Amino acid sequence: MLVNERKTGVGTKTVWAGEKEVLVHHATQVPVIVSVAYNYDDMDEWYDVAIGNKPGHIYGRNTNPTVQAFEDKLKVLEGAEDATSFTTGMAAISNTLYTFLKPGDRVVSIKDTYGGTNKIFTEFLPKIGVDVALCATGDHESIEAEVAKGCTILYLETPTNPTVKITDIERMAKAGHQTGALVVVDNTFATPILQHPLDLGADLVLHSATKFLGGHADALGGIVCGAKMLVRQIYHYREINGASLDPWSAYLLLRGMKTLKLRVLQQTKSAMALAKYLKTQPAVDHVYYPGLESHLHHDIATKQMEGYGAMLSFSLKDGMEAVKTLLPALKFAHRAANLGAVETTYGPARTTSHVECSAEERKAMGIPDGLIRISVGIEDTEDLIDDLTQAFEKLEHCQSMTR
Repeated sequence: MLVNERKTGVGTKTVWAGEKEVLVHHATQVPVIVSVAYNYDDMDEWYDVAIGNKPGHIYGRNTNPTVQAFEDKLKVLEGAEDATSFTTGMAAISNTLYTFLKPGDRVVSIKDTYGGTNKIFTEFLPKIGVDVALCATGDHESIEAEVAKGCTILYLETPTNPTVKITDIERMAKAGHQTGALVVVDNTFATPILQHPLDLGADLVLHSATKFLGGHADALGGIVCGAKMLVRQIYHYREINGASLDPWSAYLLLRGMKTLKLRVLQQTKSAMALAKYLKTQPAVDHVYYPGLESHLHHDIATKQMEGYGAMLSFSLKDGMEAVKTLLPALKFAHRAANLGAVETTYGPARTTSHVECSAEERKAMGIPDGLIRISVGIEDTEDLIDDLTQAFEKLEHCQSMTR
């Protein structure tokens, strides 16, 4: 096969896609353009740009060259026609839902979505008269049954946060399209390196860009990708409601994405090793990781993902008291409410992914108080395992002193 006939690899796309059109003055990096407005001497050209008949920029709340480069890169990585960005991942989720939903509409989703997303389903959408049906995650038959009753949006998150449950995107997309539903997938945990929801039948794919895309825990952002006809509607909602991504954050996200493939591959390798290690620990009650054959939907993850991801969680037999001893003992870890960064980050669900939910709500979702989420960083795998080993030794010592 000739070189020019070979499909460009995803690692190359993370470096080059979406950038050349924005480079100026022979620079090799995308500039941070902070101008709020853009000048036009030709009134007709100004009008054509303003109404979208000609490419260009008018006002910073609508579009920005640095932000556009970020959007274009994600558009290429997700294989989408178009993309639009937001101030945060939750803005991407909420703007997408509110663009297409009105009173009397119905949404079908799963119970294990991120806590903020769950709050939209259980608190905010019902207030405007949108009916929401939340199904047991992984119970594909129940989801199909609810979708068959009719819905406007079928919303999926896979792998889920924090118990990394898996939903069959291709199967659910077929079910959604049979009833005319719009199928939306949160791809934050998998990233475009490991999973391509649009290829599996989804209509829209979104990310909290704050996480793995940026990868350095220094910029907030969100993005949604899909067919131009759909994305333009979301863009219009966003430009009027104002949740626009700022150019400096877009620059930081762009810079982080250049190493996305390298980071995710190392993080995924270490996550598998940590999952296997945790399975051997007497203090651990359960390990949640789709790469383990014991995972309920390991076969689905193997089918639709190109790796099992950098996220895993585990629960401790002695609950929160054990968490309070184990986590402070770790040396190579942030104890923080974030994920996807180059540094390994640990945190219980009650103060991270589902802090907005009550203990009863978390219990109903199958999230015990002793559950710890790990976002695996790019450190050497052996160091992360050694760190856990010494932390478990301290936990065992403390528990033996209280017996």
